[in-house]
Amino acid sequence: MGYRARQVSGDDSKISMNIRKTVFLWLWVVFVVPAWGRVFVHWTQSAIPSPKALGVNDLVLSWDAGTLSLLNVARRQDYRIYLEATLPEAAAAAEASAKNGVAGLILDVRQPEQGQVDGVVGKLQSAYPKLTLLVLNPDGKQPQMKGGLVIKRGEILEVSSPTAQPWLDTNLALVRFQQSSRPGQVPLYSFHWDLSDPLKQQNGPTAEDYSLAVAESDAFQADLVLPLHENLQIGLAKNDAGAWTLWNEVKRYLEFASHTPVRLDPAANMGIVTDDYETSYEPINLLARHNIPFRIFCPTDLQSHSLKDIDVLVVFDMPDRQTIKLIGDFADQGGIAILVDLPGSYPWQSVQRVETAKHWAAYAMGQGRIIELSEPLTDPETFAQDIRRLMDKQKLISLWNALTTVAVPYRESGTVATILELVNYAQDPLRVQAVQDVAEPLPLLPDPVLLGDEQAVDEERVRIHRLAPHLGDAVDVDLRAVEVSVEDADPVGRPRR
Repeated sequence: MGYRARQVSGDDSKISMNIRKTVFLWLWVVFVVPAWGRVFVHWTQSAIPSPKALGVNDLVLSWDAGTLSLLNVARRQDYRIYLEATLPEAAAAAEASAKNGVAGLILDVRQPEQGQVDGVVGKLQSAYPKLTLLVLNPDGKQPQMKGGLVIKRGEILEVSSPTAQPWLDTNLALVRFQQSSRPGQVPLYSFHWDLSDPLKQQNGPTAEDYSLAVAESDAFQADLVLPLHENLQIGLAKNDAGAWTLWNEVKRYLEFASHTPVRLDPAANMGIVTDDYETSYEPINLLARHNIPFRIFCPTDLQSHSLKDIDVLVVFDMPDRQTIKLIGDFADQGGIAILVDLPGSYPWQSVQRVETAKHWAAYAMGQGRIIELSEPLTDPETFAQDIRRLMDKQKLISLWNALTTVAVPYRESGTVATILELVNYAQDPLRVQAVQDVAEPLPLLPDPVLLGDEQAVDEERVRIHRLAPHLGDAVDVDLRAVEVSVEDADPVGRPRR
């Protein structure tokens, strides 16, 4: 199992990972040829540093009357330039993009406009077949940790006490929705900085704020249009020492993102069937917050093979005849299906209820169960906790001391390796314990294996204290610009290829 982790404060920060695998484990540090990750920098000022200095090659310029002069400045710097335009501006911006040889056009599409975007993209692709078109969701959130849990019940926002679980603003749910609705494009999003604090209004976001945004998008396998505060842009253009001190810290995370392995597939054993963003977003957001790995399926794209690795299926959209059959077959083979406020007549209702309550009923179906909830989810936090308890024996990963951490597991295509992405949203360093269970434990090897100690990597240090093939030994890693992977090994200790 591999771990790539992000910690955005403190040079001595570590994460301790307890590896519960009763097979021989092999640890190695993977060096990848550097290539910048897909972080697009949004720029508005007339002077621009060089791509080498800034550490990014993709520059986004907003489409308006003054864009062409700024475009010429960026072109002389050899940036890959993308114009960003709204749907009403798309035709004019596409024509200008084609005439001026820009790398692509980014369409700024808010959630209520999602139904219009395919028609606009189709027309533009027909008119400008060589122009790269990307769809941006600008409704992301600034990644951050807040002091308490914020829950939306109806139209009311409720805030928990300071002693309760802290609230994290993350973009994982948004990214998963984009992966479902636009599977042909890597998710692309942006957000607006929270500048309600007077000091941040004047100085802009901190290095930790920018670094967390970069780390989050990389961990979620998404592209990000990163907005730079006006004062930071001016400082970088004027070669201000303070501005470059801040940005050089952010560049460390851009470099870390460049080590992302290719061909990673999200690992999840929970599926969600929905194309209703407004109804299902808040419950899905809380599932992400509770580190429950999930995939979102559009109802029209749902197939039986899609559910191969799924143990729990939550349905938010009224199923058609084919989907009803898929749900029944899924439960018959041992899965648990949950229908949320979808009243109707279903085949499984002809069998005896195994459990019932005021607002739900459960039916036995083959080796599994189907649970019907008779009301909308007014308390998504409780729903997420219930799902977590329901999946207690099917969890892919377990985390301790991770109240401010989001974990996202991936499978590396063509191998047995698993990569676990960890993002810490707190300002303070954490020691997180991550445990992965295996279905069929193998015999334990008798002796622990010392694999390495204090290996220098890119001017940072990876401290591997001990790795043993049995429960209870930990790997402590200094989390900077390095990928540490653990994979099943053959009996003599060589990594499998």
